[in-house]
Amino acid sequence: MKSWSCKALKATKEGFGEGLIIIGEKNPDVIAIGADITASVSVNGFAKKFPQRFYSIGIAEQNGIAIAAGMALSGKLPVFASYATFAVTRALDQIRISLCYNDVHAIIGGAHAGISVGPDGATHQALEDIAMMRVLPNMIVLSPCDATQTKLAVMAAEQCQHPVYIRFGRDIVPDFTDDSMPFTIGKAQCLKEGNHVAILATGHLTWESLQAAFLLEKDNIHARVINFHTIKPIDKQAIIDASTTGLIVTAEEHQTAGGFGSAVAEVVVENCPTPMLMIGVHDRFGESGPSQVLMEKFGLTAVSIAQKIKTALSKQ
Repeated sequence: MKSWSCKALKATKEGFGEGLIIIGEKNPDVIAIGADITASVSVNGFAKKFPQRFYSIGIAEQNGIAIAAGMALSGKLPVFASYATFAVTRALDQIRISLCYNDVHAIIGGAHAGISVGPDGATHQALEDIAMMRVLPNMIVLSPCDATQTKLAVMAAEQCQHPVYIRFGRDIVPDFTDDSMPFTIGKAQCLKEGNHVAILATGHLTWESLQAAFLLEKDNIHARVINFHTIKPIDKQAIIDASTTGLIVTAEEHQTAGGFGSAVAEVVVENCPTPMLMIGVHDRFGESGPSQVLMEKFGLTAVSIAQKIKTALSKQ
């Protein structure tokens, strides 16, 4: 059994910025579009390195997406990045019609996702973006687990021919994967084997789920942990295989309604009816406070995940 360890504490937004520079060096058609928060979403490195390929349009998310669509239709690869809660909710009409309806290749970076934004509070905590984006035809939805994987997600998105949404966070989190791990869009990664329960995790909660699994080992509960860095298209076979454990647990820093847990449930109900437990935010807004305090309050830490799984198993 591989024991995953934290290499460093690093914000996933940093991985986004690193990946953006890499694809910018490789592809001269990559254009970055900022919304007056360039450094906050880690686009400042690209802007400094390629000033002729960076455009700051101010706080105008709808215009940003419309400009990106126009650039994509002209043969460029635009990357528009802003806070997820603004990039998605404010510009949903433009994303739906200008990007998805035209099925153009563009990348949207949704920064500061989840409640781990912390003190910025409910207005800035994107807890509905997965639900909104995964329902759109042609849209690919990525939710990498750490900074290294976020970099790989940007590199993979550059190879797509569809609109891509990449969700990432602001706070530092454990960076535990490495560049040698294959990143294939639509293919989940099994990080730990187990046959008593399967924890299907995405984003920041992948690390928490791994730590929860190691806590469960102390009680002789062997949990399988699968990282779903791609929410759409979702890896149906990985979900079907996970059902053999008898209990599927989903973990996400997002509303459970319409989010990753709902995406998994859609596969389960059609292919492999299995008891499920959805861990996430349940029909409420976030709050302002230190990120770790909020993660504990909302029950998204390893200790809380492990306890909820033990309770669910005891009822079976």
